[in-house]
Amino acid sequence: MHRSFVTYVAAVVEVEVAPGGRLAIPRIDVAVDCGFAANPDRIRAQMEGAAVMGVSNALLGEVTFKDGRAQQRNFDGYRVLAMGAKPRETRVHIVPSDAPPGGVGEPGVPPIAPALCNAIFAATASEFANCRSRGNSGSALSGPAVGTLPSIILDEASVELR
Repeated sequence: MHRSFVTYVAAVVEVEVAPGGRLAIPRIDVAVDCGFAANPDRIRAQMEGAAVMGVSNALLGEVTFKDGRAQQRNFDGYRVLAMGAKPRETRVHIVPSDAPPGGVGEPGVPPIAPALCNAIFAATASEFANCRSRGNSGSALSGPAVGTLPSIILDEASVELR
C-alpha cells in the first residue's frame, strides 16, 4: 500500500511462469481511495497507466553513474514496456468516498514494483534483495538474498526467466 497526495493505493500483480521460464503478467488489480471520485474514467486511466509505468520501472528502469554523474541525460533513453509485454488486464477498484478529493497522477506507480516482486517470489519460491534493471543487457531482477532467482530476460513482446 502507498499513500501520497491524500490518496491510498494498493496493488496485486498476478504472474505466470511457464516451464521454459517465460514470465507473463496476466493481471494487475489496483485499489484506489482518492476521496470523492469526480471523474472515475480519468482515475481508471491514470491507474492503468501507473500499472504499465510501475512494471516498466521495475523491469527496465535504471540510473547509472560514472565519475559521480548520472549517465542518463534525459527521458529520450527511458524505456517503457512494449505493448506485447504489458499486463494483459488491469482492474481498477475505486473506493467509494465522500472525503475531499486527492491526487491520482503519481500515487499509482510506487506500489506496483513491490507487488510484482512479491508475485515473482510467490511463483518461483525465490527471495531476492532488490528489484532493479541492468540497462539494455536485459537482466531485470537480481541480488539473491535467499535461494536463487533466475534472471529475467526482456524482449519487445515478452519477459523470460532464465
